[in-house]
Amino acid sequence: MSQTKYIFVTGGVTSSLGKGIIAASLAKLLQARGYRTTIQKLDPYINVDPGTLNPYEHGECYVTDDGAETDLDLGHYERFLNVRTSQANNVTTGRIYQSVIEKERRGEFLGKTVQVVPHITNEIKERIQHLGKTGDYDIVITEIGGTVGDIESLPYIESVRQLLWELGDNNAIVIHLTLVPYLSAAGELKTKPTQHSVKTLMESGIKADILVCRTEHDLSDDIKAKLALFCNVKREAVIQSIDASTIYDVPILMQEEGLDTVTLKKLNLPDDVVPDLTHWNQFLEWHKNPKNEVTVGLIGKYVELQDSYKSILEAFIHAGSVNHVKVKVKFIHSEHLKGKALEKKLTGLDGILVAPGFGERGIDGKIKAVQFARENKIPFLGICLGMQMAVIEYARNILKLEEANSTEMDENTPDPVINIMEEQKNIENKGGTMRLGSWDCELTKDSLVHSIYNEEKVISERHRHRYEFNNKYKEQLEAAGMVATGINKETGLVEVIEIPSHPWFLGVQYHPEYKSTVANPHPLFVGFIKAALKHQEEGSTIIE
Repeated sequence: MSQTKYIFVTGGVTSSLGKGIIAASLAKLLQARGYRTTIQKLDPYINVDPGTLNPYEHGECYVTDDGAETDLDLGHYERFLNVRTSQANNVTTGRIYQSVIEKERRGEFLGKTVQVVPHITNEIKERIQHLGKTGDYDIVITEIGGTVGDIESLPYIESVRQLLWELGDNNAIVIHLTLVPYLSAAGELKTKPTQHSVKTLMESGIKADILVCRTEHDLSDDIKAKLALFCNVKREAVIQSIDASTIYDVPILMQEEGLDTVTLKKLNLPDDVVPDLTHWNQFLEWHKNPKNEVTVGLIGKYVELQDSYKSILEAFIHAGSVNHVKVKVKFIHSEHLKGKALEKKLTGLDGILVAPGFGERGIDGKIKAVQFARENKIPFLGICLGMQMAVIEYARNILKLEEANSTEMDENTPDPVINIMEEQKNIENKGGTMRLGSWDCELTKDSLVHSIYNEEKVISERHRHRYEFNNKYKEQLEAAGMVATGINKETGLVEVIEIPSHPWFLGVQYHPEYKSTVANPHPLFVGFIKAALKHQEEGSTIIE
């Protein structure tokens, strides 16, 4: 294709309607037709990135290969498309203003008064078109965060208006996602919120080309015709998005509604290729018709908001599908693992995963969960902080270093088995200062992790942490039975630990969940679920 096409996805009426899933689903359908497609997210908050946000505020912080701390929607994009995203796929208001202010300080605006229009909008337009100008993509889908009418979103909406005019007909379109609520008292669906939302969009100079209507009940032909008439769109461009049992159904539902067909028509692109969704449908078939069920305990301290562990939960779905297993996740708050509650909450689990996190809250519970998994031979996977807790638990209970700890939790611990990296010790600003993005890891031959990665010797995984395994204790730990089986050769940092005498015990310093997709379920999660199923089949005896 000679020119990249652009699709903008906006939202109205309310937040959390699922713009990210709709964008990812459309991208999947276009990709399945042979179009090179990517998605980017424009976030209206003033944080430079979500790296410093509490998970309760914004859900999980997703990390890309190039070390960008981004919105969790980028995880959906990668899981659906199996295409890696980067720093360019997530833009925030904070980053936009930071860039413009830096340019002003350098004198790049030649003494002009710096304003929202044109300077901020020009910066936004430049970011939107960056991916399109690489030549790697036929279609770029841009999701605009927030809700139309929000004051924070106005510069983005104005930038979209300008781009629609600059790019010309058939080169850029707007898909507006809105809500058609059902009033049980009246027993009917109401179109008025959608009408008002579209009107608000038009007041900003943008006409929606396609309406995607979230609903709990099927939209009748009369309602679709009414929406088309009052919202100034073609009847075929009113798309129903009904609640689905899984987000992975949405591409199929959108295909049935003809979202991809009408999109290609609006962009004046050929739609003569039937989408190849063979692998996707196979995944759904296995996911919806499991032969077995396993229960995995997820030990964390943000469990009240499941989006805090979004990538882990989706990785369980991918791994469960290929194992023909339904993975039932039991959320266990690490602060509640005390006294008699400990055994009550952990008994009967087929696997235990100790999740990532920051800070000292809930640490004792995580350490107790590791001990329970180790002593009772329950399959265990520790991710990032979870791996560090496994090292601390082993040092305390096997090496008898009773005050072993991480300097993150106790700066004065006599045995800092987990310590901060030297180059991190004088850092004051927290944002973007951790070990981030993809780092290589060399695996030890004949180890558990080596076999899980299908005998690969060097792997590359994504990181997001500041504290590391302290190599001063490596010899002691290995002599006692906890072995480092993954090392970054460049730095000498330990990436993987395991206990060979345990049926399945792994701790990884990196975040494997970030790279799990429908097309490529992550081997660590696949192996973990396989081990959980084996543990269940063999039965278990809890050690008193």
